[in-house]
Amino acid sequence: MTFKLKSLPFAITCAIASGALAGAAPAIAQTTETAGAAPQRVVVTGSLISRSDLETPSPIQVITAEEMVKTGKTSIAEILSDLAANGQGALGTGFPGAFANGASGVSLRGLTVGLTLVLIDGHRMASYPLSDDGQRSFVDVSSIPFDLIDRVEVLKDGASALYGSDAVAGVVNIILKKKFNGTRFNAEAGNSQHGGGRTKKASITTGFGDLDEQGYNVFASVEYRDSGAIKLSQRDHREWASGDYRSRGGYDVRRGIPTPLNSFLTAASTPFLYNDTGAGGVNNPANYQFLDPSCNFQLYRAGQCSVRDTWSFLQPASDNLNILVGATKKLGDNWTLSTKASMFERHSANNRGTPATFAPTTFAGTTTYVNGKLTPGVGRIANTRIPAANPLNRLGAPARLYGYINEAGAATSTDNTSRSTRFAADLNGSAIGWDVNAALGYSKVKTEIDYSGYIDRPALQAAILNGSFNPLGGNHPGVIAQVSPRFSNTLESEMTYFDASASRELMQLGEGSLKAAVGAHWHKREQNSPAAGPTLTGQVANTTAFVVGEETNSAVFAELGANPIKSLELSASARYDHYDTYGNSFTPAAKFKWSPSSKIALRGTFAKGFRAPNPAEVGNAGSFFLFNGINDPILCADGNRNTAGNVPAACGIQPTYVQTTDNDVEPEKAKSYTLGLLVEPIKDMSVIVDYYRIKMTGQITSAVTVPGFTPTWVRNPVVPMDISDGKGGTFVGTPSVGTIAYGPTPYINVGGVETHGVELDWSYRLRLGSLGNLRTSLNFNHMFGYEIDTGKEKIQLAGTHGPSAVGGNTGNPKNRANFTLGWDRGPLNITTTVNWVDKYSALDPSVGATDCKTAAHDVAGRTFFDLNGTPINYCTIRSFASTNLNVTYKLSENLMLKGTILNVFDREPPVDVATYGSAGNNLSQYNSAMHQAGAVGRYFSLGLNYTF
Repeated sequence: MTFKLKSLPFAITCAIASGALAGAAPAIAQTTETAGAAPQRVVVTGSLISRSDLETPSPIQVITAEEMVKTGKTSIAEILSDLAANGQGALGTGFPGAFANGASGVSLRGLTVGLTLVLIDGHRMASYPLSDDGQRSFVDVSSIPFDLIDRVEVLKDGASALYGSDAVAGVVNIILKKKFNGTRFNAEAGNSQHGGGRTKKASITTGFGDLDEQGYNVFASVEYRDSGAIKLSQRDHREWASGDYRSRGGYDVRRGIPTPLNSFLTAASTPFLYNDTGAGGVNNPANYQFLDPSCNFQLYRAGQCSVRDTWSFLQPASDNLNILVGATKKLGDNWTLSTKASMFERHSANNRGTPATFAPTTFAGTTTYVNGKLTPGVGRIANTRIPAANPLNRLGAPARLYGYINEAGAATSTDNTSRSTRFAADLNGSAIGWDVNAALGYSKVKTEIDYSGYIDRPALQAAILNGSFNPLGGNHPGVIAQVSPRFSNTLESEMTYFDASASRELMQLGEGSLKAAVGAHWHKREQNSPAAGPTLTGQVANTTAFVVGEETNSAVFAELGANPIKSLELSASARYDHYDTYGNSFTPAAKFKWSPSSKIALRGTFAKGFRAPNPAEVGNAGSFFLFNGINDPILCADGNRNTAGNVPAACGIQPTYVQTTDNDVEPEKAKSYTLGLLVEPIKDMSVIVDYYRIKMTGQITSAVTVPGFTPTWVRNPVVPMDISDGKGGTFVGTPSVGTIAYGPTPYINVGGVETHGVELDWSYRLRLGSLGNLRTSLNFNHMFGYEIDTGKEKIQLAGTHGPSAVGGNTGNPKNRANFTLGWDRGPLNITTTVNWVDKYSALDPSVGATDCKTAAHDVAGRTFFDLNGTPINYCTIRSFASTNLNVTYKLSENLMLKGTILNVFDREPPVDVATYGSAGNNLSQYNSAMHQAGAVGRYFSLGLNYTF
């Protein structure tokens, strides 16, 4: 009895955990047919020729609407982020500092969101008007309605021969419902155990008309989802969200704490003045004047005037409103017309960082980039010290002003509303022996962003000196509007397309028929994403990237399929594209599937691919960004802030780079291979193993990512600043050169990347008679290698943090897995899922990070360990598993109840000291792309579904 009492909770835990490993990767869909029934033929993503089963020569994962509901997730972005094939460069909503903040993108095989094609109903969609890292175009999947999805087909091999540019890593085809009868109502609400993230969701779908009997169907659906923000301050008691690294061998980098990292001078909870020419320097209390008695020199130096970050979001507040209207009409003679009109709107609020601080010594000005012309130093202020004669200053000498501009709000705050409108018409039928499909569509994504938290430095300095601005607060709203202007920007992306294809059987060949398909495609893409007005003029610092340009693509393609001998399926396809941005491309592909018995099959594919230069790379475009940390080659040549003559502020910096375009860049090219084995060893069990290899060449990349590249640094004018005295202190002096303002970097074609690995799909259904049915599935991806070619050397990055310059610095773990264990009996269904990410190194050899002691600095520019060195236990980001439990119960034919617990065991995310893809700058150190479930913590939700 004792043994049973002890082991039962353990057994339940194992069942949940093992059941969970199967969760996010539903088994590959199988088709079942009743005896004597004609096999139903379907067109599967990656082919134009219909077939009777979904086990194609290409590796395809099919996720049905029912399977998505059983994961317990409430958005398609969450579902896709858990794909084992989704890797490096994936874009999640938990990174408020991203160029494309608020949006979410998929990166199959870790080849960035720009090389994964996302389709809706098999057709292209306008891209999000804010490109990832200011370069890569992608479709924002966070705006696609969850309850309107019929299924998702994930094609995991190259598909440029049929779909053209950006289908190099694969295709995610999100297929919306095509018809509906009756009315269905869904409602759900949930909340996080640790605060924040409260979610409310409701949808109603109604339709009428029987397509088979009445010849038409019309339906409409409305979905609303509201999700509350999770603030950093709601989790800052956790190790990964606390900036106090003293117990971990580092420094306390929380706001307002003086340390050697900031030369003991930093903005605190109340503003203060500091006389930088006074005797004794930073250690002399007489050199300080605190403007509020709540803080004094003793409290400040003791770290008692710290500032808690109550602004930064770990997860933004968001709400979605989605409306879809669809109609299908049989026209006679086997012709059907389907039309859809939709409006998907997402609104999100993103805050990152505490309010801006005063500029205590000088303001270098902003850099503007207009029509290819760079202008640095706009609004430069050579000396921002408060004069001795100013009433604010009682120190008797010009003094620096330290403090936060609290009334401006979070340092970078964006209120983002993105509205996607889409109109699509599909015509299907038969003519002169051909099955014909034609489609015409238009989509537009309009994103409106309201910015706040930015500072007009000249206006602020003038207001401080004339006394109209009080650093302690309580300022008139009109003054705040002058020093911290709020401004807006509108960005748009449009896509117009036309598709036409036809297929038929040409002749009998071998054991089957020779099938052929031909088609044509045309699209015009326009992007108008200008810089916001105040950033264009240099009134405030730059917000993000700007892109203005367009492209037109015309293409023809064809596919052949045959069964020349028994059990052998062959196909070949080819596509010829013309882009007005660069010229022409030809891409072929070939596939086979051999089934010597009903229990085993062998399959393989070969494909060439390409990605055309987009408007962000060849149009009127540019961006300002930070890269890995460096030391100023002149002002901090040895990297030691304490070396006599060095400028501490020039050590361990992340300088600004200005990305420029180049009309001469060529398309990226790729070759991809897959080889798979499909086995059904026993009834109701399926095992599929697929090997994949993708090799990219001529990647379009920023020159700064190439080892050895050194930009021609543009420097600010020389001004007095703190210089190390070689004894641990500083003095005010004039360095030999000014600090770095920016470094220009062009796009170039260089080197490439090659990745290869193996993916396992395993599913099993056990029928237990009166005890119900047990279902389990496992999707496991192992990466053998992820090698980049810099043009000078090849660097292996599998299992490391590299390439950290891509898409939010998300890391490259070798292994990912999803496991599901489900049990149903009558009206009850219980499903447990686990999403697992393997450990990976904090190093990134592609940026020269080969020493664990400096990993945090070398990869992400983080200095919280500085000269002490990164502790060895932080050199590896540990593995992470999130377990989810979902229970549904049908009270009647019409009513179903649902309960969900996400992250059942409340696992915390591992500390990742080398990422910049999280909130709160260096205060939160976790990887939001892979470990966001840990940041949210245990989450509960309840819902119901009623049909009538």
